Amino acid sequence: MQRVYITLQDDHKIAIYNLNSDIGALTHQEDIATPGGPAPFAVSPDKTRAYTGLRDANKMASFDIDATTGALKPIGTVDLESDPCYISVDNTGRHLLSAYYGAGHIAVHPIDEQGALGGAPTEWIATRHRAHCAQTDSTNSYTFLPHVDDSNAIYQYKFDDQTGKLTPNTPAVIEPPAGHGPRHYAYHPNGKFVYFDNEQASSVTAYKLDSATGTLEAFQTLSTLPDDFTGENSNAQIHMSPDGKYLYAANRGHNSIAMYSINDSSGELTSLGNQPSLGTPRAFGIDPTGKFMLVGGLDSGDLATYKINPTGTLTHLKTQPIGNLPMWIHITAPV
Repeated sequence: MQRVYITLQDDHKIAIYNLNSDIGALTHQEDIATPGGPAPFAVSPDKTRAYTGLRDANKMASFDIDATTGALKPIGTVDLESDPCYISVDNTGRHLLSAYYGAGHIAVHPIDEQGALGGAPTEWIATRHRAHCAQTDSTNSYTFLPHVDDSNAIYQYKFDDQTGKLTPNTPAVIEPPAGHGPRHYAYHPNGKFVYFDNEQASSVTAYKLDSATGTLEAFQTLSTLPDDFTGENSNAQIHMSPDGKYLYAANRGHNSIAMYSINDSSGELTSLGNQPSLGTPRAFGIDPTGKFMLVGGLDSGDLATYKINPTGTLTHLKTQPIGNLPMWIHITAPV
């Protein structure tokens, strides 16, 4: 049984479900009232703490996770300079990284011994506006900060997991081709590749990750859309199967999930086509077993469950109402 946490920004709550790992059935457990508009969500590596950015209130909230039930117990909030659009916990569980679309910043907050955010940020660094994602690599030594729209850049940082400090790498900034707008990214488990989806270009770009320097080099870009699609579209989240065999990106406009297989040696992508999905599929998640995908429809407030086939394609199982503005879907195995 997997635990599912879904932030519902307009309902000011976090919905908790249980996902049957064998058949993909969802059972609602409870809702956690979360005033302030919860959106981005992250869980500590040891699965004992959870965090969410409150985008209406410019705050970050911390929770204890009940080891038996998965329930969330609030343990504090900290004030922010702006509203975060992405948060993640580093591999030590001592630092929380966050990206700020409106403010154009990256931040690192210390996590105290009780698991709560420890007050003022260690780092609050101005970049370009529309910053969108920050997460450390498997070595906990590097992070990247993509920027969408006209900012169109990826900032490269070295990360010190003892202090939480960020240092610009060399080069400090990658300038993708005009019109790309890199938004979110996923690390391959072999540590050699990183995949960014490009919000404005409706594409995915594969990068080689130099483990010695922590820098990126692009080597492939593929569209997330069918060749005959002519409407408006933008990419949202991107996620990889736990085994690193398949990559998925959400299309808002075409309203589908783009599917790719990954060559483990070369890192190259091969398109597997598109799975039709819900209206404006902004948030989605893959369960830790790699068997199921959950997709939230921003327009309808529905949640769709898909089986991930052995070939990497998706089979729709069920659609059900979930709540208003599903912004994040996090699936984790119990401790």
